[in-house]
Amino acid sequence: MKKTALYLLIISLAACNSEKKQDNAVKPAADSIPAMEKKMQDDIARYPDSMLLRKNLARYFKDNGDYESAIKVISQAIAKDSSSAELWDIQGTLHFLNEDTLESIRCYERAVDILPDPELVISLGTLYAQTGNLKALLMADGLLSADKAKAEKEAYFIKGLYFSKINEKQKAIGYFDKCLALNYTYMDAYVEKGMALYDMKKYEEALAVFDKAITVQNSFQPAYYYEGKCLEKLNRKEEAIQAYQNAVTLDPDDVEAKDALGKLGVN
Repeated sequence: MKKTALYLLIISLAACNSEKKQDNAVKPAADSIPAMEKKMQDDIARYPDSMLLRKNLARYFKDNGDYESAIKVISQAIAKDSSSAELWDIQGTLHFLNEDTLESIRCYERAVDILPDPELVISLGTLYAQTGNLKALLMADGLLSADKAKAEKEAYFIKGLYFSKINEKQKAIGYFDKCLALNYTYMDAYVEKGMALYDMKKYEEALAVFDKAITVQNSFQPAYYYEGKCLEKLNRKEEAIQAYQNAVTLDPDDVEAKDALGKLGVN
């Protein structure tokens, strides 16, 4: 296992004091903290070396949509153990949820540098692909060449994402087809393939892909939304409305589907 250098080996007392101030900075006024959060904070104060307690607090903040606080908690955990691939992985996910893709990539790079686990490589490769970074293909090829990774379908998906991002849609579709040939239940591949066809203005073909996705998994919400978009382009308004309504039924928080319905005159 490859390890990165630990700055904790040379950390000074002053830095330790600064870290304690950071810990305190996360905490709002005691009388405004929910009981569960206060208990978690108190437990960490009693057992400051417990990574589990810090991860639980970060998960609490994440589940409540407070990504900034979750990031602070994991930053403090990383300050105590910067060699933990798991912590960098968690931090990468939090930054992604907080819509900071570049920082998310940096965290995943650190995680992979520490532990080139296939799941971490897949996460990093996917982000590279979504940003049109050529390194995505290196990650995908690495997965394909590592027999023990058993990540062939993920590798093809990453390649498809990359080529779609750089607007080589037909090439992307070929890789999504390879992914689906290996696993026909790989739902994200249906979405990306359908979106590539949609971008090429091949609305009938895109609709067929989203219909197929719904046949495979009738509770797959994104397929209904994109089905609605295709039906709109094909001037099949009533069917589009039904598709969007299905999307909202499955996910009442889908703002885009609600906006689409509003534009079609449905409240």
